[in-house]
Amino acid sequence: MCDHLRMLGIRFVKLCPTALSALIDGDLDAASQAVETPLSRYLVDENWLWRIRLADIEQNPEAADWIARAAIADPEGIVVGHAGFHGPPDADGIVEVAYSVDPEHRRKGYAKAMLRALLERADADPRVTAVRASIRPDNLGSRATIKGFGFRKIGEQWDPEDGLEDVYLRTTKRS
Repeated sequence: MCDHLRMLGIRFVKLCPTALSALIDGDLDAASQAVETPLSRYLVDENWLWRIRLADIEQNPEAADWIARAAIADPEGIVVGHAGFHGPPDADGIVEVAYSVDPEHRRKGYAKAMLRALLERADADPRVTAVRASIRPDNLGSRATIKGFGFRKIGEQWDPEDGLEDVYLRTTKRS
């Protein structure tokens, strides 16, 4: 089984503003049509996040290339969650990862596969110098997910929605 988990592949499908709006409205069929991929009910359940991401894109159209992606497991072709970054690289070249696995698909290696794919994307972009992760101290799953990817704890922060978070940073392979 361990060998199978190491071979998991993830591909991302960009959730365009039309798809995000449909997900916010609870219209899974319209969202799926907008991205030409069958999406899952889990993405509709995350509509609170899509409101934030749609506002991010309206404020900065470049953000659309960094945020809001459905995570598709290959070769199965099923939506197992969503992932992306909080936005494009900041002035220091830092991007922050964001990923979530549908509870139906947890503990199968998908979070690590998503993170691996996100880190590959960050490493490939010359504008990115480092990747950040903010994780609640009690979120053992996310802490385990980043282990082994070169993240180191650099501090703490207070998030208005999540409360206390540990902040981790990983430099890109080029840095």
